[in-house]
Amino acid sequence: MARQFLNSSIIRKVVMGLSGFFLISFLTLHVSLNFTSVISKDLFNQISHFMGYNPLVQYIGQPILIVGLVFHFVTGFILEIQNRRARPISYAYNASSANSSWSSRNMIISGAVILAYFCLHWYDFWFQELNYKFIEVNVPNETRYYEELVHKFQNPIRVFLYCCAFVLLGFHLWHGFYSSMQSVGFNNKYGRAFTKFGKYFAIVVPCCFIFIALFHHFIG
Repeated sequence: MARQFLNSSIIRKVVMGLSGFFLISFLTLHVSLNFTSVISKDLFNQISHFMGYNPLVQYIGQPILIVGLVFHFVTGFILEIQNRRARPISYAYNASSANSSWSSRNMIISGAVILAYFCLHWYDFWFQELNYKFIEVNVPNETRYYEELVHKFQNPIRVFLYCCAFVLLGFHLWHGFYSSMQSVGFNNKYGRAFTKFGKYFAIVVPCCFIFIALFHHFIG
């Protein structure tokens, strides 16, 4: 009974909704910190250095984030497979576009691209940090972060890939925010207001990330 309970698609949807809210919180923090690079070079360096050498962030927050991210997308893939198996017969005519949005029908696609983006992002910044601090064992430098960020965004191909990922992130959030609220049963009188907030969030946050990338590519 316990195994069936844990393997239930309903439980997975609830847990996935909660992990979605966790990732939304991370995106809010991440875009806020990154946007300081547009406002002040020194402020961005100070915040990045603090985050980079804070043991709570490095040894507790960062592993939790990685596990939460992987868990969210793996659970999403499992739910997609379950849904496909539950509908083995394809219909001769399916007017799904009339009944649902593109983002809701292609969450698995946008999710896969976003996961690939995170892998690129980790390669660009997280692995570089590990190499700088633990392999090369360099002396801490509080002024290096801004220049490293600008250097990464000088490559037009990388900027293009980042921007494409952020656009798909917007589509993913557009449906994901609403879906997360439904999964955790948040469907009371405040549900409409939070849904509206989620749509603004799905537009503003990806646009901010795109602006940061383009700013450092053309101006930084």
